[in-house]
Amino acid sequence: MVATGSLSSKNPASISELLDCGYHPESLLSDFDYWDYVVPEPNLNEVIFEESTCQNLVKMLENCLSKSKQTKLGCSKVLVPEKLTQRIAQDVLRLSSTEPCGLRGCVMHVNLEIENVCKKLDRIVCDSSVVPTFELTLVFKQENCSWTSFRDFFFSKGRFSSGFRRTLILSSGFRLVKKKLYSLIGTTVIEGS
Repeated sequence: MVATGSLSSKNPASISELLDCGYHPESLLSDFDYWDYVVPEPNLNEVIFEESTCQNLVKMLENCLSKSKQTKLGCSKVLVPEKLTQRIAQDVLRLSSTEPCGLRGCVMHVNLEIENVCKKLDRIVCDSSVVPTFELTLVFKQENCSWTSFRDFFFSKGRFSSGFRRTLILSSGFRLVKKKLYSLIGTTVIEGS
């Protein structure tokens, strides 16, 4: 909805409601603009807070992948598509916005799906001082590139294998499953691509 200063561009139904309530057409064009009170102004403090929370989530996800690459994945590099962790963090914030404690009540299980097998990477507790009200299960997906399989096969034979450690390439797709812990309402599944 776009609020403008001309009477002709405003919603006719709302204008007729104002006329029915006793407002005169001249007063609708005065300094008092009905549309200024219908459309709320965005709360800039909330937007800034959400941005910093989103960035913190991005860092938590990247740290999880970084810690897991050598300990649980056995690789030297994990290549993450641009903005993937940003998109996931935004979806996590959106899913937590309807919860009583918000993001603070979240426990996130981070997994990686490799060839239809899920490997557990980490468990992230957003705020350990709050009793969790919901769980999120995040499943990263491995990129299915035929050239990486060929490369791994080629370098695993012969003299190159001693210094070679594989690189894991993540797909831009992911799955995010929300499970409420204290509710009868079912789970929510988000498939990102």
